[in-house]
Amino acid sequence: MNNLDLRPLSVGEILDRTFTLYRNNFILFLGISAIPHILVLALSLAQVFVLMPAGLPSPGSRPATPIPTASTGGLAAYGILALLGVVVAFVALLLSEGATVIAVSELYLGRAITIGESFRRVRGELGTLFGVMLLHGMAVAVGFILLIIPGVYVMCRLLVDVPSALLENLDARVALERSWRLTEDSAGRAFLIIVLYFSLSMAASMLFAVPFQLGMLFEKNNPGMIVVLLALVQVGSFIATVLVTPVMTIAAAILYYDLRVRKEAFDLQVMMAPLSGTVIGGTPKAFT
Repeated sequence: MNNLDLRPLSVGEILDRTFTLYRNNFILFLGISAIPHILVLALSLAQVFVLMPAGLPSPGSRPATPIPTASTGGLAAYGILALLGVVVAFVALLLSEGATVIAVSELYLGRAITIGESFRRVRGELGTLFGVMLLHGMAVAVGFILLIIPGVYVMCRLLVDVPSALLENLDARVALERSWRLTEDSAGRAFLIIVLYFSLSMAASMLFAVPFQLGMLFEKNNPGMIVVLLALVQVGSFIATVLVTPVMTIAAAILYYDLRVRKEAFDLQVMMAPLSGTVIGGTPKAFT
């Protein structure tokens, strides 16, 4: 987006801007999403091969004897890799989502930014992002424990907590409160964004991962091919994740700006701000 165009948007316009921004800066957002998740993929593949039974036949051949099981050491290594994978996946999520929000803010407000600059600027905010996502997850979990509908509602109301935290320099608790206030009367629009994201995620999974999962059913007696297919499932899941995840974050960031325009005349604040970038009612870090 070359020209700053801050005005109230319909859901359709938010989604149109989301895909336009993504398409016009595809390499930027793909890099931000993919780079942190490469280590996640490596650990996932390591888990697959650490459980590979000794003496596996080559893919395509069928064993005449029962398939040997993984050793105790292999199972222990798998457990360690699985635990490490959870930690790395969470850190990758923090980095990719935070850097995407920073990149969207710069691009949406008419400035260029690189992959490296996006990561550099979010690096010091990992503690805040951790707190935001932890509180977010706890709030949504409580909602789902009560019943499904409250959980979905809480998810919708907290959709812009990460942009609030990063762009207004808020701590975790205040960012969640800020998101709750901004999304008042807009939970329905947030819900449509979430539905689109999950629909795209399912479609990407069906395209890149499910075919290999189905192939495993037909090769259940061929352990060598199962290992290959399981590795391909991990690669397919990686591709689906890095392609679709930016959509949700971009849309959430644009929704954040739309809510500020609607409720706080953010567009007028930007027009009246000095060249230093100070904005009334919070100084987004994108302006510094």
